[in-house]
Amino acid sequence: MKRASWIVLVVAAGLTLLGALASLGNAYFRDVESLAGTSVRKLAGDRQDVVTAAHARRATAASYAAGFAVLLLAIAVGPYRRGDVWAWWATLAGAATYALPAMARVPILGTSSGAWPALVFLLVVGVGLALDPRPLRAMPPASPPS
Repeated sequence: MKRASWIVLVVAAGLTLLGALASLGNAYFRDVESLAGTSVRKLAGDRQDVVTAAHARRATAASYAAGFAVLLLAIAVGPYRRGDVWAWWATLAGAATYALPAMARVPILGTSSGAWPALVFLLVVGVGLALDPRPLRAMPPASPPS
């Protein structure tokens, strides 16, 4: 199961990286940015600075996603594959730190746009980690309060 575990994490990281690069391509080379189903160009009217800001926001988000994917990939094929316990916890922390705030847009902003990919990512990483639960078994039992 250890092999399946790190392979699932590599696949999740690889797909995240591909998605991030595609999003960067849209931000830098395509003029199809839309908000709530309406093109940014139409919403902006004659204000090119608004269009540029929308593309810049997408590029920033995609850059962070690409960076996270590369770090996850490096951890999965190196320390995680070796069995380093910290890598298991770092992977869980990173996935949760990405996914939970992204999913918070549903109750806070009232939109599910972007929340489903975050949930799917968290579930896939969770399955990958569950396939190799050694760090959980290695935890010392909780001591009773004194």
